[in-house]
Amino acid sequence: MRIRIGQGIAFGLLMMTTAALAQSKPVAGEVAEGSLKGKTLTFVSYGGIYQDGQIAALKEFVDKSGVKLLSDGPTEISKLQAQVESGNVTWDVVDTGDFPPYVYCGKLFQKLDFSKIDTSNIPEGQISECSVPAMNYGVVLMYNTEKYKDNPPKSWKDFFDVEKFPGSRALEGSGDLSGGMIEQALLAAGGSVENMTVADIDKAVEKVKSLGPDTIFWKTGADSQQLAESGEADMIAMWTGRAMTTVKNGAKYTPVWQDWLVVMDQMTIPMGVKDADAAYALINAYVGKSAQETLAKTTSYTPIHKDAKPQVDEVTAAFMTNTPDKLKLGYQQNIKFWVQNFEVANEKWNALMAGN
Repeated sequence: MRIRIGQGIAFGLLMMTTAALAQSKPVAGEVAEGSLKGKTLTFVSYGGIYQDGQIAALKEFVDKSGVKLLSDGPTEISKLQAQVESGNVTWDVVDTGDFPPYVYCGKLFQKLDFSKIDTSNIPEGQISECSVPAMNYGVVLMYNTEKYKDNPPKSWKDFFDVEKFPGSRALEGSGDLSGGMIEQALLAAGGSVENMTVADIDKAVEKVKSLGPDTIFWKTGADSQQLAESGEADMIAMWTGRAMTTVKNGAKYTPVWQDWLVVMDQMTIPMGVKDADAAYALINAYVGKSAQETLAKTTSYTPIHKDAKPQVDEVTAAFMTNTPDKLKLGYQQNIKFWVQNFEVANEKWNALMAGN
């Protein structure tokens, strides 16, 4: 079969266009050499070993792209809101908790252009209009083995039972709403999480208050770790990364995996960001296989790239949450309810944190 010259040129142009489109499609973890030289990005997260691990995970991206990467934090919605409202947004990529990207989508956080991020390796159901997962982790009940010895707690119900399990308790009091913890408090109070109402939030808050005046509300992951390593609290609700580090440092604490609270931080781009394309490049690099493996090795948090296989030590592996046995024991909070009732729930939770 003969192809005329005009047809040949057209065919060639079509093939070149197709190849160009294929080449322009982002691949998770990849960035063009020197593509961000002379540019500066500010990455915001929660500090400590977690943010250190995130920066380590982004080293290859920084080295290859030529970008100058600044680190800031901790993430505070009020600070971001002030930036957006003033029109002076200095944060480029922000790691947030579970709820903000749902609650403030299109208000404080941009609706993402997924033609600029390769999400093909991220677990199903973990992507929202305004975010992709930063990693997976959990909140786990850690208890003092020397305190409870032959009668250890086995569930969050035991955590809330100060008569059968006397001792001091510690909960997260960073200001981020903990829907999963409120649900566990409600269940311990004899309530039901099916068809929850605002009144159920009050019931759960009262259950938390019943733990007593000695309850400690830690503000940072470092605080929770210090509480365990000093033995100041007998039971502590801890992020799995901090729990892992605590055990590595020799603290006599062990986890209860039954109904560990499934959590994932979210990667977002603020409204009004000065260089959205550079922010997309950072996120696309961050969700890559190599970056996620580095993050897992440095923090013990579970990678979200399906092919990531981090080489970690025995203790770190024990705190990974993506194994079949852990997944069966995980507790998924009712995100839909908490997003719909975010303002009132957050107000009640913060009042509890403030001692009201």
